[in-house]
Amino acid sequence: MLNALNHIDAQNTALEARFRPKLKVNPRLSRQLVSFQANKDIPGYRWYRYKEGFSEALIQYILDTLHLDSGTLLDPFAGTGTTLFASAHQGLHATGIELLPIGSEVIAVRELASKTPLEGLIVSLRRWRDDKPWLLTDALTPFPHLNITKNAFSPKTETELSQYLTTAQTQSSDIARLLRFAALCVLEDISYTRKDGQYLRWDYRSGRRQGTTPFDKGRVYSFQDAITQKLDEIITDLSPTRFLPGLFDAPVESGEIKLLRGSCLEILPTLATASFDGLITSPPYANRYDYTRTYALELALLGVGEEEIRALRQTMVSCTVENKEKEGLERHFSPMIYQKAQAAFEGQAELHGILGYLEAQKAAKTLNNPGIPRMVRNYFFELALVIFDCARLLKPGAPFVMVNDNVRYGGANIPVDLILSDIAEQAGLEVEVIWVLPTGKGNSSQQMGAHGREELRKCVYVWRRKE
Repeated sequence: MLNALNHIDAQNTALEARFRPKLKVNPRLSRQLVSFQANKDIPGYRWYRYKEGFSEALIQYILDTLHLDSGTLLDPFAGTGTTLFASAHQGLHATGIELLPIGSEVIAVRELASKTPLEGLIVSLRRWRDDKPWLLTDALTPFPHLNITKNAFSPKTETELSQYLTTAQTQSSDIARLLRFAALCVLEDISYTRKDGQYLRWDYRSGRRQGTTPFDKGRVYSFQDAITQKLDEIITDLSPTRFLPGLFDAPVESGEIKLLRGSCLEILPTLATASFDGLITSPPYANRYDYTRTYALELALLGVGEEEIRALRQTMVSCTVENKEKEGLERHFSPMIYQKAQAAFEGQAELHGILGYLEAQKAAKTLNNPGIPRMVRNYFFELALVIFDCARLLKPGAPFVMVNDNVRYGGANIPVDLILSDIAEQAGLEVEVIWVLPTGKGNSSQQMGAHGREELRKCVYVWRRKE
């Protein structure tokens, strides 16, 4: 195994030497900026904590640095819409593609709030916050649990949540949707769960057994406290004051936002060639995170059932070990794009050296999950398709900006930044710079225990469509 790892390291070193002039440590970029943390106190963004997103400040930095001040931007992995809202706030138009219903709902509700007369909206929300009309009903629509979410709430919390959701349905459609959204935003706070990347962690008070050491998440908020605070937060953000403008009092004329719901692997090929002036995105990382599990409570509230959960998991870009090969991808892309992306993927020597090593570790049963080689292979093939088709969609000279992390499996470092940059060059993109964060990230405890700690690069890639 050591000889195989040394060979991979030698390959990676040669690839890094090739891209070394492009790797630039950027002291302006912190882990807080390239994450949701910098959004946690920003009106509108703070309503729902989407921990896998990046910050408005990062988008503003990119727009300023790359002098993107007009036109239309694309985000094929829109998440909860940071690229869309931040760029629209600066006067650009923005198109986003999002598969997961939770991201689409956050974007849709913020758009709804921006287009609904604020005075009536604020009056309705204040009445709910102050009068708590749901406490007067005996009608209960049970929370639509998935198997994975059962016992997530105390009996009292589940009753009050059900009362609230049942009563909200009696309101006008716009108010009902916003009220449901407020409840969606507090589900983690009032539950016995905590999002932990690959799965939901369960507090010992849930009665669920998980691991050998009982997990205590700390304070579990009452529904009354959590929903009152959330409604107050939304009201505050919507209400202009003498000293602070409201959320939708933009300093410039806002650009238009267009949301396309579904998989970017299916939607990108339907968009017109050379129709975008820039692209800013962050795809799922190749880190085994299963969004359908970590966001299971929110998906359940939105009415996503067991079969749809499984379909979503398979449709997502392959980032978890349960993803199987996607059938029929060639039907979505033009033959030329598909063939060129496939050739770039198959010709990436460093990647296939890593895949060979991972397959050998799988055969030796030393990987902690046998699905890792398949996940890594499918991840890079699917992103190759995305990169090639996005290159087609960009106007000459337009920037393509991606946030991503390097990963490590079985002791093998996978330079995601360099492998994808190599594929990007074959797609007709020039690697302008790869901004490296001053502080990298560590490995999982399993990786460190077996192979030692090694810091991995976290980067923002700036590619540009050739003229």
